[in-house]
Amino acid sequence: MTLNIGEEIVAAYLQYIKKCEFIQQNLYTPDVQGEIDVVGIDLDGKSLYVCEVAIHLTTGLRYTKNGQPNNVNKITEKFSRDIEYANKYFPDYQKYFMLWTPIVKVPRTITKNNQMQDIEAIKSNLKRDYDVDLECIINEKFLNCLRELRVFARKETQALKSPILRYLQVEEYLQKYVNNLSERP
Repeated sequence: MTLNIGEEIVAAYLQYIKKCEFIQQNLYTPDVQGEIDVVGIDLDGKSLYVCEVAIHLTTGLRYTKNGQPNNVNKITEKFSRDIEYANKYFPDYQKYFMLWTPIVKVPRTITKNNQMQDIEAIKSNLKRDYDVDLECIINEKFLNCLRELRVFARKETQALKSPILRYLQVEEYLQKYVNNLSERP
């Protein structure tokens, strides 16, 4: 099994920042024929986080079908299945549906393929069909979530189980140590 870095970031965020007691990556949902990238359950708050993750760095958010852009259809369909699953199995939970993608390109000119317009269309579809407000963790918001994880790792002294947080922890402690070395006479 290969490590999906995007899903690991989201799982770490849900566990350490949102305080979810249970995290499941790649949750297979046979009754709605799909898979949810990351699910977090906060038992104390009776909250359910349902997350889809798309890490497309050079192209930005870009799904295609038959050579044509397909962001709106693909992501709307994925979240439609996610919402149906969550509503069926977690009826009494407060549900948060999140799209995590670090780079959504903002065009400089009017263009036919506009990733920001795609995001708005996806949000509109889910609001219309399910009365769900999709939270999009994109661009600056994604970067801010990474910063939150870094701050958490910097403050934590015990070894963290998340590979992402352990990496950040090593980097932060190493930086602190190297800075202290350079301050010596």
